[in-house]
Amino acid sequence: MSEPSAQVPTAGVAMTAIGVALIRVRESARPDRLYDDPLAAAFVTAARPAFSEERWSRLEALADQFYEGRSLAVKAVDESFGEAVAAGCGQIVLFGAGLDTRAFRLGLPAGTVLFEVDLPELFDFKEPVLAARQARPDCVRRVVPADLRGDWGRALAAAGFRPGVATLWAEEGVLNYLPRPDAQALIETVTELSAPGSRFGIGRFQVDAAARRYRELHDLVSGDSAAARPVNGLGPDAESWFTAHGWRTTFRAWNDLVAPYGRPGLGEVPGMGTVLAVRE
Repeated sequence: MSEPSAQVPTAGVAMTAIGVALIRVRESARPDRLYDDPLAAAFVTAARPAFSEERWSRLEALADQFYEGRSLAVKAVDESFGEAVAAGCGQIVLFGAGLDTRAFRLGLPAGTVLFEVDLPELFDFKEPVLAARQARPDCVRRVVPADLRGDWGRALAAAGFRPGVATLWAEEGVLNYLPRPDAQALIETVTELSAPGSRFGIGRFQVDAAARRYRELHDLVSGDSAAARPVNGLGPDAESWFTAHGWRTTFRAWNDLVAPYGRPGLGEVPGMGTVLAVRE
């Protein structure tokens, strides 16, 4: 793999995509793996030369700390894609797509259109790696370089998004990196663009920002342990907001969600799980 190291996202939130790729590599190597992602190793191999030994060690250590929960979450989102397609969603929009490879590994129907939305610098790294591997998606894959704090809806429309088609809107934590006004503006735009039957999965997690692993993640991403932690994400009223704006919501507890996978969950955490919002 010979992609220039200057293209590798080694700082900021885009760098977390490499950490998640490390987790997918580890899961794929297990004989009892929940999923298989051979492309993840290509991203890790291409990214490694751009990091110092110290910074790479920190990234690997964090990937280890988040491995169990994140790998279960990857599997859960995998299944949500299949459920949405079976329910009639012809489009999927993945916010903060990072180094996601579901277009290549889930066997999605050829007519399904999957839009990957992320920062331009992320795709500057991702696309050459995929091209070097001659990776071919199973479905229609469209890359949407856009900042979720800006007019990403216009970029999505330019990529061929059709508001009249039921859509799965998916994200795996990127909204927690957005200032609350931007995260709330995003779901307002999602609501405007959603045809009946569209779906949006909302994680309901209790994060202890003072816990060591979250402090270390914040420090690695921000580069400043003293940097203030802003108020991010949709906030505690997200579920009621969806209900008030024409979505039907159902809650599924985390341990119930992951029980079929035969792996330890994260313990009993009251209220932790996912909310599925369906546009009426």
